[in-house]
Amino acid sequence: MKGIVFTEFTAFVEGRAGLDTLDRIIDAAVGESGGAYTALGTYNHREMLGLVDALATETGQTPEALMTAFGEHLFHRFAEMNPAFVAGLDHPFPFLEQVETYIHMEVRKLYPDAELPTIATERPDAATLCVTYRSRRPFAALAHGLVEGCLDHFGAPVTLRAREDLPGEGPGTAARFTLVAEGGG
Repeated sequence: MKGIVFTEFTAFVEGRAGLDTLDRIIDAAVGESGGAYTALGTYNHREMLGLVDALATETGQTPEALMTAFGEHLFHRFAEMNPAFVAGLDHPFPFLEQVETYIHMEVRKLYPDAELPTIATERPDAATLCVTYRSRRPFAALAHGLVEGCLDHFGAPVTLRAREDLPGEGPGTAARFTLVAEGGG
């Protein structure tokens, strides 16, 4: 898992719960890296799961809720760091439809070793977009938060109508998100 996700997670925790909490969860999680993350590094995804579990213990929130909240934060940060990805778009549907074909392609240029999830989209009708997340890693809750962050970023009248967890390589490795736009997409 790319280090930028870890550095953003530490910023998220510090901003939300403070530096003392961040220090405690890093100490509690004790991953291979020892809690020293750089944006350009690559880390085992289990370290992220350990950090989230430690934060859940610290805050009393569920890992699912924390990962979703982090995903929302992460979308906004990605949009700030990569404004070209959202430039010229005023609705979440076109953005989400280009994640696999444009955004992931650009990410792979920068990070050839990145293990990205697969994001598929389909439009059952003009007002509905279904987004399917699949990965070998259990981050459907993070994907959920990224979708929520996307909806918030664009501010269009779109609702996440449903999240359906799908069979995959394990719990949290596959999910379908159904988005519905008022008045068509």
